[in-house]
Amino acid sequence: MTGSHGDRPRGVEEEFHVFDIESGQPVPRAYALPRGAERHGETFTGELPRSVVESDSGAHASPDGLFGDLTTTRARMDRAAAPEGQAAVAAGTAPPARLGTVPSTDGDPRHAHLTDEYGRLVDEQLICGVHVHADVPDRVMAVRAVCVVAPWLPVLPALSASSPYGPGADTGHASRHTAVRQRRPTAGPPGCFAGAQEYDRVVDELVGSGVIGDPGMICDDLRPSDHLPTVELRVCDASPHAETVAMTAELHRALVADALDRTETGKAGCGGNHAWLRAATWRAARSGPEDDPVDPLTRRPVPAPDAVRGTLRRLRPALEARSDHRPPTVRPSDRGGTHAKTRPSAPARHRIRLAREPSGAVRRPGGGGVPCAV
Repeated sequence: MTGSHGDRPRGVEEEFHVFDIESGQPVPRAYALPRGAERHGETFTGELPRSVVESDSGAHASPDGLFGDLTTTRARMDRAAAPEGQAAVAAGTAPPARLGTVPSTDGDPRHAHLTDEYGRLVDEQLICGVHVHADVPDRVMAVRAVCVVAPWLPVLPALSASSPYGPGADTGHASRHTAVRQRRPTAGPPGCFAGAQEYDRVVDELVGSGVIGDPGMICDDLRPSDHLPTVELRVCDASPHAETVAMTAELHRALVADALDRTETGKAGCGGNHAWLRAATWRAARSGPEDDPVDPLTRRPVPAPDAVRGTLRRLRPALEARSDHRPPTVRPSDRGGTHAKTRPSAPARHRIRLAREPSGAVRRPGGGGVPCAV
């Protein structure tokens, strides 16, 4: 696609839990949502496990366009699920779910491979994420951009965290989704590679080892897409609020645009040391938007509002590159819950609701949006 780096579109893949409204338990037939849920001539895609379904947005060059797409898709999915007594719930984890009650696969070869390889860990994969694609000129630039963006990743899972609960208990984490997905053998911070050939060679070696069945099973927090000319963000939670998803996509787009500009001007400044990122990502999952994530520059804990401000300072040129630029949509005082006194974070809201309804019911919000598991 043409245009300046600041105009590069992004698309989003959202995962949803499908619950039975009466029991509050996941439904192991997410792949069978009615035909009324079709989008662009295709049905929503079933995932691993069978109670999870995925939707794909179009590619958008503005956060407003993406937000409208997301809300329309969510409404269609909810209308399709409601007649079946079901609800499609956007959240990082499924708090009421009991482990082992959802079959992991329906015979899909890729899902069968994961079930055979990972055993009991598959039962714990009742998690949903958001995958954001940002357009790049080619695969070479995708690999280079990943290296530059990676140190700034922990800010995004901290802002998007929405999964404090595992099955039946508070995990003490803001994002159980992020913590659980790190158990996969190819998940975690991306490596730093000299070029696309080196990256592809490493992926081929992993496939040849038998640990993964194909390149699509690379689950790095950030990766060159295996099938699109994009850099794909994979570490963030699914969110009850489409606004949070659009915000995450806008920040990811700006990070990639900034990385491309720095790479082309010789100012990338990546030292290749990403070992500290695993700990920083864990801290983001543990702390969320109300505690102290690790600052990408100093690699020391800082208050979440300071981490957001530092990220926005770095990204201001990329954010301003769009002709329709407005002031940044992320403000530490009222976006992402970085100030608990002005707006509780998503993890805090989950804890408040579950304290009120400990049975873990599924309720429908007023004024639109998607249902929420509490």
